[in-house]
Amino acid sequence: MPTDTPTDMPTGTTHGPRRRWLPARVLVPLLAALALLVLPGPGPGGSTADAASVCQGRPTKTYRFATGELRLYRTRHYACAVTLAKRPGAARPMTVSLQPRGGRPAVKAGRFARQTGPVTVHALNRCVRAYGSVSGQGRSTGWILC
Repeated sequence: MPTDTPTDMPTGTTHGPRRRWLPARVLVPLLAALALLVLPGPGPGGSTADAASVCQGRPTKTYRFATGELRLYRTRHYACAVTLAKRPGAARPMTVSLQPRGGRPAVKAGRFARQTGPVTVHALNRCVRAYGSVSGQGRSTGWILC
């Protein structure tokens, strides 16, 4: 005997829990982006040097020397280097060099006031060596980041 409602079909809907989480999936990223726009960030002179990095990846090593420092960054495929002056000011000779093992060095040299670089090399499964100098005084590394 036929009935109006089939007995093998569920009567409830399965879309209830998804609708409850939809506002959270939409509103949370929207509110986070709004907070970044509205809340004050570091003002002039209030940021750290790490926050103003021009290299992608995570900071790996920092080599300090008398007139500045050499900073190395690494992603899975690339290595990046920047030389920063200890006391920014007048333009002075600065150099940064980064060489993957078995490859040619990437060099940036000239007269800069604050930093030189970035230089980036492909370093997937390769060691690199770096050199940085400010006003003739500098620091060189051996083969690192292996």
